[in-house]
Amino acid sequence: MKNFSVFFSKTSPVYTFFSYSYGISTENVCTVRAMTLPEALEVTKIHSIAGSLSSDTPLVTKRPFRHPHHTISANGLSGGGTTPRPGEISLAHNGVLFLDELPEFKRDAMEALRQPLEDGTVTVTRAMAKVTYPASFMLVCAMNPCKCGFFGDSTKTCTCSPLARQKYLERVSGPLLDRIDLHIEVVPVSFAKLAEAPPAEPSSEIRRRVVAARDIQRQRFEGLDIHCNAMMNSSMLRKFAPLDRACSELLELAMARLNLSARAYDRIIKVARTIADLEAKPNIEPQHISEAIGYRSLDRENWGR
Repeated sequence: MKNFSVFFSKTSPVYTFFSYSYGISTENVCTVRAMTLPEALEVTKIHSIAGSLSSDTPLVTKRPFRHPHHTISANGLSGGGTTPRPGEISLAHNGVLFLDELPEFKRDAMEALRQPLEDGTVTVTRAMAKVTYPASFMLVCAMNPCKCGFFGDSTKTCTCSPLARQKYLERVSGPLLDRIDLHIEVVPVSFAKLAEAPPAEPSSEIRRRVVAARDIQRQRFEGLDIHCNAMMNSSMLRKFAPLDRACSELLELAMARLNLSARAYDRIIKVARTIADLEAKPNIEPQHISEAIGYRSLDRENWGR
């Protein structure tokens, strides 16, 4: 979204991905809105089943933040065992799942994210049982532009060949990338720019606007089984996020030129609706569509080239 900050100790460009439509600072990613009692009970049940509930915390009240290492297996991420237990995907329910160095994860582990990102649940099937766990979470990923990490760096030389860079990026599949709402390239900032930079907008102010946008969405979907823009289906998009002629023409042009998918079409509209909510605008305007398109900078036909 328009208002968030990302902090990494990297010297070269970093690609950052957000799969859920919040516009928040990653340093406060779990504190934008306290969990409701039903949400806290859901999270507590999952952690109790997983055996990770501590004796001095009978009720989990803080949103989970899970950051597994890239060596984790597909079963560790989605869940498994003779008696299926929740994996990191479910343990992040109602919170955040952060995957650093995304291409370093095993391919089957990354592909295990596809169903939860679509359905908000993950099904674990074993010989003894078949269990479906809730898995509604914000996915935040980060990756370097190449294996050595210095492609695009103005001070260090990349040692990767063009073919090696392409293969590295292609470890993240197109279908997975298609399910991610925001793609952001974070470029290195020089010391001079850091030193002369004016004070940034405080997180408290960003939080205030995000909470206000969430309140708008709760009122919008009152009486329905959803509470935010990211949960809208195609029919709800037509009702709650209609586009005027200028917006439609702009989006049509982007779809044709960038070869975007139907899934990307829906996600762009959802993000645009959220940007409008952050500005307290009742309708989606062309600048909101344009900004949402810009947040899919890696969703291109030439990804990895």
